[in-house]
Amino acid sequence: MAGRRVVFVGIATRWGAELGRRLERDPAIDYVAGIDTAPPPADLERTDFIEADIRSPLLSRLLPGTEADTIVHCGILWYPEPGKPGRVLHDVNVIGTLQLLAACERTNTLERLIVRGSAAIYGCEGATPYFFTEPMARTLPLRTRFQRDISELEAYIENFARRHPDVVCCTLRYQPEIGPELDTPLGRYLQLPVVPTQLGWDPRLQLLHAVDATGALDAATRSPTRGAVNVAPSGSISLSHILRLMRRPALPVPHPLFGPALERLGRRIGAGPLYGDGVRLLRFGRGVDNTRLIEGIGYVPRFDAESAIRDFAQKSRGRRIGPSIHPGDLIGRVAGATR
Repeated sequence: MAGRRVVFVGIATRWGAELGRRLERDPAIDYVAGIDTAPPPADLERTDFIEADIRSPLLSRLLPGTEADTIVHCGILWYPEPGKPGRVLHDVNVIGTLQLLAACERTNTLERLIVRGSAAIYGCEGATPYFFTEPMARTLPLRTRFQRDISELEAYIENFARRHPDVVCCTLRYQPEIGPELDTPLGRYLQLPVVPTQLGWDPRLQLLHAVDATGALDAATRSPTRGAVNVAPSGSISLSHILRLMRRPALPVPHPLFGPALERLGRRIGAGPLYGDGVRLLRFGRGVDNTRLIEGIGYVPRFDAESAIRDFAQKSRGRRIGPSIHPGDLIGRVAGATR
């Protein structure tokens, strides 16, 4: 580890800032830098902030000058954020990754490339394996824009790895994260006073605790393994069990009305919309095998699928999402959203 120089993209994200904190505390790392269009949300003492847009060709001139041996891509967006509306997700995720790889081509000191990706590459369908292993990617239809974007950017990374066998390229396929301090559409959905569900479906889910999301990224940065690695808790948990642990009643809604109803409802009460991949996830579910994470990266998740939800439920209990709404009024709003 002596003399290592680490640059990560996405310093303005929670995951980039948390990674920066951990790397700063390691005296074996000589240099740390973060790239983004906005400064980090937390104070970082010895991390250089490089203001640049990942979609810009300017990255190819900036990155080689850092003499980085390790580059971590934390800048992939799963859903719109302030300043980054839905229409720019494709550009940031796909075009941005292409520009980053072009910059990596010109960084002669590069030894490791770690990408924080998504398990959405496995899709969400009815007849699926109980737990996907890494070779099973792209065996099912990719029906949403986000799923196809993840598949496309992974193809670019695989091509880069073939052309540069001296560089260890590791793609982390994350399941959705959850945690009391995280503000995500899925977390807000689970904290609604009455939770709309898809009539006749009870999906198996793996929601990764935020502690393990950061821990796995840190472990992969220090000891990556070649190829794709699933990042998920052990086991899975049904949505009905999640709602019992959250002490939230379910409101079954016919599938064709679920997506439009939830999107309109989210806007009305400030919970935010769930997008295409999230709607399919809440119908079919998705489980992935984390053997390579444990044996290849050497990271054992602290929370399994159920304990992650128990911790989230306990620490977020009493938290209000949006204005106070009587359950009966909420049902009326869901019904109105389908019209």
